[in-house]
This record gives sequence, C-alpha cells and structure tokens, in this order.
Amino acid sequence: MDYLIEIFTSALKMLFRLEPQILKIVFVSLWVSSISTLLAGMAGLPLGFYLGAYKYKGKQTVFVILHTFMAVPTVVIGLLVYSFICRRGPLGNMQLLYTPTAMIIGQFILALPIITALCFSAAENTDPRLKKTLFSLGANKFQTILAMIIETRLAVISAVMAGFSRVFAEIGISMMLGGNIDNYTRNITTTIALQTSKGEFALALALGMVLLSVALTMALGLNIFLQFTRK
Repeated sequence: MDYLIEIFTSALKMLFRLEPQILKIVFVSLWVSSISTLLAGMAGLPLGFYLGAYKYKGKQTVFVILHTFMAVPTVVIGLLVYSFICRRGPLGNMQLLYTPTAMIIGQFILALPIITALCFSAAENTDPRLKKTLFSLGANKFQTILAMIIETRLAVISAVMAGFSRVFAEIGISMMLGGNIDNYTRNITTTIALQTSKGEFALALALGMVLLSVALTMALGLNIFLQFTRK
C-alpha cells in the first residue's frame, strides 16, 4: 500500500511541477491527434451527411461498411500505412516513416470512418421536412448539407469528439508509424507502455491522469454546450 501511495504522490508532483518531459509528450499527443481529427472532420462531415441524407441503391451496405471500419484494430491500420511508407513501399522515398506526419496519416484513417458513420446516422435522423423545405426554397445540395450540419450541430460535435477520443487514446498506430522516438514522436500512450514495461510507474500514472483529464474536460465541454443550446 505504501508503494502505491508513493507512486501516486510522485505522479502528482510531476504534474504540479509541469515537468518539461511531460509537457513535450502531451504536446505531441495533442498536436498529432488534433490535426488528424481536424482533417478527418473536414472530410467526414460532408461525406457522412451526403451519404446519409439521400436515398440510393446500396445505402445500407455503405452503412454496414462504415460501421465495420469503425471497429478495425489500430495495428491493422498501422500495418496498412506502414506497407506504403516503409523503405520498400510505393511511398518510401518520401521518408514519412517514424515521423509525426505518418502518425497523422494513420490516425486520420482511424478517425474518418467514425466521424463519417456518426454523421451518416445524424443525417438519416434529421427531420425530413427540413430537406423538403430547403429544396422548395431553391437550396442546392451543398447548401442543404450545410443546413443539416448546423441543425444537428450537437451530433456533429459528438462525432468529432468521438473521433478525437479514439485517436488520442490509441497506441498501435503511434507505435508502428511513429517509432516512439524521444522528443519527436513519443506521445502519451506510447510513453505509458514504455514506462510500464520498465517498471517505472510514476510517469506512466501521471500521463494516465492527463488522459483522464482530457476525457473529463471534453465531457464537461459537451455538457455545457448542451445546456447552452437548450437555453
């Protein structure tokens, strides 16, 4: 019990001192995850609403495919991207392997089906009278989709947050494509895995607290936004 208290105390001290090592690791995680989520959101939001708003042959098949990709293990995505950007791969001459860019590519692929699938569902559940009204007013497809995104903004924010949460807490892609290089590609999850394997639990616990803090902050932010919109 004393050992656990000692580890917990050491972890809190690291956080309160804002040690440079922790700040660098957290920065890499936030930077890579934010950029990959932003790119996935820019692609997934319009794509999801376009696929969900209109009737076409094979729509349910698309729905099943999107939800299947949501469950793809991160190591599979890491392996897929690795095969393209490794030295012998078709993009090997770009020297992307073991860089933050490679991590962003992998996390983008991970977040894209999540955001797209959730926006697909939001578009399907939108009041059909909204689309009819917009068409009667002369709105084109782009304007219709934009109006639907604004109308279902809470679902949109939830979709983006779900994508960010998924990539922020993943480890397979970061380890395979980033290489866990100190002060370059080492993020929160890869550091936790490394420190735990070395038996050094204080830093791992401190970073685990950061993960929980980010999750709590996002949940509180969504709740505040929900309360604001209701008022």
